[in-house]
Amino acid sequence: MPTAAVPLRLLDPDSAAQLTSAAHTLLAPFDGDPTPPDQHAHVPAAAAALSDGVRHACRPVDTPDGLYVLRGLPVDDASLCPTPGHWSAAGDAGALYDAVLLLLSTVLGTPIAWAGQQNGRFVHNIVPSPGHEREQTGASSSVLLSPHTEDAFHPGRAHLLVLACLRNPDAVATTAASVRRVRLARSDVELLSRPALPILPDDAYAEPEAYDGGPPPVPTLWAAEDGLTLRFDPAYTPLDQASAEHRAAYGRLADELARVSVAVTLAPGDILVLDNDLVVHGRVPFTARYDGTDRWLKRSSVRVPGRRTRPPAERSEHGYGQAALAAYR
Repeated sequence: MPTAAVPLRLLDPDSAAQLTSAAHTLLAPFDGDPTPPDQHAHVPAAAAALSDGVRHACRPVDTPDGLYVLRGLPVDDASLCPTPGHWSAAGDAGALYDAVLLLLSTVLGTPIAWAGQQNGRFVHNIVPSPGHEREQTGASSSVLLSPHTEDAFHPGRAHLLVLACLRNPDAVATTAASVRRVRLARSDVELLSRPALPILPDDAYAEPEAYDGGPPPVPTLWAAEDGLTLRFDPAYTPLDQASAEHRAAYGRLADELARVSVAVTLAPGDILVLDNDLVVHGRVPFTARYDGTDRWLKRSSVRVPGRRTRPPAERSEHGYGQAALAAYR
């Protein structure tokens, strides 16, 4: 997999200092609690006061790569606690960076959370967890996390995915591949644009609700106004139910995504912004030590109001009963 140059945007020192200062101000009344009930009410005003430098760094993704790395946020490893062994053990660990990520996500759009994932938090902790090493979730480690659209099963999934690195001593790479970089025959695009197979909820969600008559088939590709978009999660797509022709086309798409995939190795303070309509992401395998020094990311999901990048038929899906929560209404 190539480690090709990834679009890089630099957060200047003044902008980085402003972000961390605003995050400290947000947290001050709540004694560092990363999820106080009233904190979100103050985020829009704090985000609106951020400088043009921050806003320019957070402008929309503007290349076919569908991603960029924002660099320049200071992270002091000595001030961090040990990497939690599970998201539920994180508590207020890294709360400053939760607030930073909420601010950036609000500049980008509207942060969302899921009632059935990580207790409805708007910022998730992504850490390797004992007993989950081989799952297809962010808690895994020893297997390749297959390239996928984040929350592909849900019509209300994020338009943007934001990953902030707090710790990555083993240089574990995130993989990313844009559908705008692939080369597919027109016949494959047409075939994969037809609803044929459902995408099921991943194992990170609790108690998915069934559809009457079975889960609805969804298209893998869709032609938006500015180019192809995709909805792709092979680990949770029952490909054995498809025709041989469809499976072959799906396999050629997977091969093309692998061909154009890049490895993005985040350093502490790096923030990766992915267009979830264009880019599938995953992670290379690694050996977790569970000694407090393992890779630790923070993750937020963002919707962009007014964006039209998805088939209208998605509006009829209930998303297996999983409720998306908007930070601001």
